[in-house]
Amino acid sequence: MLLGFILLYILGTLLIGVLALRLVKNSKDYILAGRSLPLYMATFVSFATWFGSETVLGASSVMAKEGLLGVIEDPFGAALCLILIGLFFAKPLYRMNLLTMGDFYRVVYGRKAEVVASFMIVFSYFGWVGAQMVAIGVILQLVLGVPLLWGILLGFGVVLFYTFLGGMWAVSLTDFLQTIMIIVGLIAVLYEVSSGFSQIAPVLASQPLDYYRFFPEPSIKEILLYISAWITIGLGSIPQQDVFQRVMASRSERVAVLSSISAGFMYLTVALIPLILAVFARTRYPELLDIDPQLMLPTMIMEHASLPTKVLFFGALLSAIMSTASAAVLAPASVLSENLIKPYIRNLSDKGFLWLTRACVVLVSLASLMFALSGESIYHLVASSSALSLVSLFVPLTAGLYFKGSNPVSAIASMLSGFFSWALLEYVFHNDFALLVGLGFSISSYILFTLIWKR
Repeated sequence: MLLGFILLYILGTLLIGVLALRLVKNSKDYILAGRSLPLYMATFVSFATWFGSETVLGASSVMAKEGLLGVIEDPFGAALCLILIGLFFAKPLYRMNLLTMGDFYRVVYGRKAEVVASFMIVFSYFGWVGAQMVAIGVILQLVLGVPLLWGILLGFGVVLFYTFLGGMWAVSLTDFLQTIMIIVGLIAVLYEVSSGFSQIAPVLASQPLDYYRFFPEPSIKEILLYISAWITIGLGSIPQQDVFQRVMASRSERVAVLSSISAGFMYLTVALIPLILAVFARTRYPELLDIDPQLMLPTMIMEHASLPTKVLFFGALLSAIMSTASAAVLAPASVLSENLIKPYIRNLSDKGFLWLTRACVVLVSLASLMFALSGESIYHLVASSSALSLVSLFVPLTAGLYFKGSNPVSAIASMLSGFFSWALLEYVFHNDFALLVGLGFSISSYILFTLIWKR
């Protein structure tokens, strides 16, 4: 019976993609949903964009093993990002009336900076999309018993289908419905596992106080790692195209600001549920910690929950993953078509650009599939994506909005120095402080070349 509900849910998702096709009249409809999302939908869409596998599977497994200090990056850093966007970035970006984040770097810094930034943006998404495909494969393997590879391929096909057809309209409609499914499903699971919520307080109180430590030890290393955890997604996802699309798809400037702030608080609230469930799994079923940590919550639900709760949980989980995956596919595809390919095609009509973007959706999905098959963990794939944009794109974006001395040389130097220093320390020397060093190079390069430019 569970199998039937899962298949019915997947078919319903595909149907929404077909229905969304009718709403796509031009490229702006496909990429920005016609800039017409009302507050409630824009909020739900912003929330659902990030509430994916890393929140339900990744963060909960880290919480069970390491405690509260281990999940600063997500959900706390992710919620901070959405709130900061609403407070400082949504209004000025919305007023620029751009199609992609790559357009921002062209308008402010010129064509060369646009190309460099667009390559960074596109590449940063492959690991993130790959993580969602892995998560879909893991869930289908656990629930349906299909091999992991076939589960990944099925998830790849479903996400590609409805994103290819409906673009941002398909993403928005599915995100709205999937957010409702996520909230209802997680609350139902918590209700059953906690015996009508009555066991939440005793179970949480059963853990030692150190388990809920929110601040690091007073040592330089621990403080620096703590800062890194906050800013990886907290600042690193601000320059991302998926966030930009939600801002620009809003009906008005006011909606763009309020939806981002509301989504931040909503994300933090709902994301606490998987963390609480992780404490229940740690307390009642400690043997689950010895299995793959990413399978801890799904295994607990499969073995100890009733059928209605299983249906709600796995429906919510698939909702969360698919909404994140579709957003993460459309974002780099939009940048790839608008900023890296379109400038080299003369006399391209709007219809031609629409189909070019759809072709880029296919290319991004295929590239992400390669990452999904690489064997990396879900949490690591997502963290690497946000780190890349932090060390390369955040400084030029912030300076371009708030610093009058912006120039193309400083922006390009900032992007390249930040990226290469981070990549060298992260993947060659495996240094714990690669993120902070990369960000430091990005900031110092921008300042240095700005001073040289003025002289």
